[in-house]
Order: sequence, then C-alpha cells, then structure tokens
Amino acid sequence: MTRRFRALSLGAALMTATALSAPAALAQTAPMAGMHMMQAPPSLNLSAHGEVRMAPDMATISFGVLTEAPTAAAAMRQNAARMTEVMAALRRAGIAERDVQTSGLNLSAQYDYVQNQPPKLRGYQANNRVTVTINDMNRVGTTADAVVAAGVNQIDGISFGLKDSAAAEDQARRLAVRDLQAKAALYAQALGVPLVGIRSLSESGGYNPRPPQPMYARAEMSMADSSTPVAAGELTVRIDITGVYDLGR
Repeated sequence: MTRRFRALSLGAALMTATALSAPAALAQTAPMAGMHMMQAPPSLNLSAHGEVRMAPDMATISFGVLTEAPTAAAAMRQNAARMTEVMAALRRAGIAERDVQTSGLNLSAQYDYVQNQPPKLRGYQANNRVTVTINDMNRVGTTADAVVAAGVNQIDGISFGLKDSAAAEDQARRLAVRDLQAKAALYAQALGVPLVGIRSLSESGGYNPRPPQPMYARAEMSMADSSTPVAAGELTVRIDITGVYDLGR
C-alpha cells in the first residue's frame, strides 16, 4: 500500500467517525438549548405597608446657659454657677443623673465691628448645652419651667419618642403582610390564575423618632404660674415591604 493510499484511508476513517458521533452530540446539546428557551414562571411584584400610631412615652429637651463677661474666666465662672443651679433644679424635678448629658461647651471671643476700623474685643461668651431625657410625660412642662427659672436662657427644642419600639414595629409588620397577601390574592383572582406562593420579601422603614420641635421659654415666670403646656400627640411607626409572588399557568 502506497503512502498516498494510506493517507486517503485514514482521512476516510476520520470522516466516518465524525459522522457517526454527530447525532450523539446533537442529542446532548438539544436538551440544553431547550432549557435556555424555557421562560420564567409568571410573577407579581407588589408593595404594601403597615402603620401603627402610638402615644410617646418619653421626651428629650435640649437647652443651654449662655453668659457673657469682659474676660474668659469671668464668662466661664458665671456660666458654671448658673449651670449648677440648673442641675439642682433638674434633681428637684425628679430627673435622674443618667438622663442628663452635656451636649456642648463653647467659649468664644465677641467683637464689635465698625466700618473702616479694626474689630474691638467686647468680651467673651460661654455656652453650656445640656440634653435631658424625661421618662414621665407628666413632667415635661414642669421640667422646662424649672430649668428656665434656674437660669436656662436657651431652649433648642423638644422631641418625643418611644422607649421600646419593637412591639409597634412587629404590629406594623403584621399589618403590612396582611395587606400584601390581600393584594396578591386579588390580582391572582382578577387574572384567573392560581397563586403559587411568595418567592422573596424585603422590608424597609421602621421607627424614626420625631425631629426636635422649637420650644420657647416664657419671658416672665413665677412659682404661681401653671406649667408650660406640652402636646405630645402621636408617633407613627411604619413598615414598608415588597414581595414577589409566583403565579401558576
């Protein structure tokens, strides 16, 4: 057998082997192609929320003592004396030490400015700021009055909150899920398809304390005056959810 004939015979054998294996390869790739062409099951993407309104059971008041004197030492000394009276008033009002926190202490030079003249030092200003948590809602107004009478001359604001928001958040979650389930059932019924089940669920929201609201001290006070009225209102705890439901065909 010549070399040329052997080469032709080997080529023919390879072609025959390839032709025989081709149907098997096609048979293996056909199911794979069919799997890629399968469509995802129909689904619903819905959102819902649950809200719970509750009366606050705590309040936070931020206030400060501002003093000014010709020297820095005098400004700080006057401020310390007045703040000592304020702390004593808080204790008499029934506020625990753990509920009182210094939130700022500042000393700054004060200048008078006249056009075409260099600034002239007028004195120094000391500012001591305190944040107080009040756990008895009946003492909010009387506490504000007590600190003003003791020397507080700046009140930044008051905010209301909940000591424990877990129960309210759980109740809002139940309401949100109930709303989501009702929506899913309604859509499935309207579309005339069975509701298979939920695929995924995500949550956002929750308890957010109300931001501080301005609170202004009265200029004139006496021990006979009634306490400053404070309306706490209600707080809203809201949970937002999004769910994906699978539908039957």
